[in-house]
Amino acid sequence: MIRRLYDWVLGWADTKFGVPALAAVSFMESSFFPIPPDPLLMALCLGKPKRSFWYALVSSVSSVLGGVVGYFIGLALWELLSGFFFTYMFSPEAFMYVGDRYQENAFMAILGAALTPIPYKVFTVAAGVFKINLLTLIAASLIGRSSRFFIEGGLIFLLGDRIKSFIDRYFNILVSLFFILLVLGFILVKLYMK
Repeated sequence: MIRRLYDWVLGWADTKFGVPALAAVSFMESSFFPIPPDPLLMALCLGKPKRSFWYALVSSVSSVLGGVVGYFIGLALWELLSGFFFTYMFSPEAFMYVGDRYQENAFMAILGAALTPIPYKVFTVAAGVFKINLLTLIAASLIGRSSRFFIEGGLIFLLGDRIKSFIDRYFNILVSLFFILLVLGFILVKLYMK
């Protein structure tokens, strides 16, 4: 079923509805849809590399808005929908793990999920359940999601087809390295500000 959904999502790249589909997938994936927008974003960027930054912007804004919806699902509808999420979206263990990360540093936990392949929807819904400050969610999501999608779009804008196979092969490693560098940057700034 997931493979059919993945193929369906990619199929939108070849239609005039590619951008609305990218917005919809980016929005839904942030709260309840299992397929990330990255494959559709890359397909659109490869089809029209000069519009790569526009596609990245559409995906970023839609994803953050979807994250806010995920937040309100967790805040207001969790009692009603928790069974669905635990059955189809994520495990109770993953959910409690996120709650533990929020106790340590909610901003960094959300930033990490927004930037890496960690399921972002777990963090947006859990942010509502654990009553994380909405501005924290929005700020971390804007930085993380925009970084992720603009890096992808920017690489395709600059390198075109040559970068696609590289991104496909090393995506998780590249994003994880970027996140580590970002965390180190925050630590250095914090140390410098003391």
